[in-house]
Amino acid sequence: MLGLATERWTAVTGAEGHAAQVHALAAPAMRPQDALLVGNWTDPALLAGEMFDTVLADYLLGAVEGFAPYFQSELFARLRPLTRRRLYVTGVEPYVVARPADEAGALVWEIGRFRDACLTLAGEQHYREYPIDWVLAQLRKSGFTPVAARKFPIRYKARFVNGQIDMCRSRLDALGGIGQALIAHGEALRDRALAHVEAHGSLRHGFDYVIAADPV
Repeated sequence: MLGLATERWTAVTGAEGHAAQVHALAAPAMRPQDALLVGNWTDPALLAGEMFDTVLADYLLGAVEGFAPYFQSELFARLRPLTRRRLYVTGVEPYVVARPADEAGALVWEIGRFRDACLTLAGEQHYREYPIDWVLAQLRKSGFTPVAARKFPIRYKARFVNGQIDMCRSRLDALGGIGQALIAHGEALRDRALAHVEAHGSLRHGFDYVIAADPV
């Protein structure tokens, strides 16, 4: 984004910590007219009266569950008044619903289910991704016309495996006996997943998607 020719840009996140990380990276290139905001899309005052040529909802739909549960069906209608020309939506096809038959898919599924269970036990909201067909339908209901959609196969590697298991471990340490049992389960899952990555180069499963939509 910082490398594109723009008159100004505004970024929104729901997490103070994430805002601090982004600001540390973007600050040297930020101009006086650029803005990095912390807010919640359920707040009608957020960006009220603003309009942008391009709006990028970068994995926003999946993240909404952590900050505004049950708001997903309203999200695109919320973004519609802000979009002058083009909305881009990025997301990942859900991979925690049904156990895949292949080994790589089953491992990704196990990691996702393990992560979500750990976050739930820790009292936190986990992300909830939505399938591309649902997103396309919601865009049409919300005043957009999808003009293009592409899928990009995912190749999960050691960084994904370790990142997901490590995120869980930091939360499980505080849960006593059940936490220790889950830590052991997570480490065994890590070993199996990394062994597959070592043998096959990656865990090949699922896809990310990008949708371009224009306001009606």
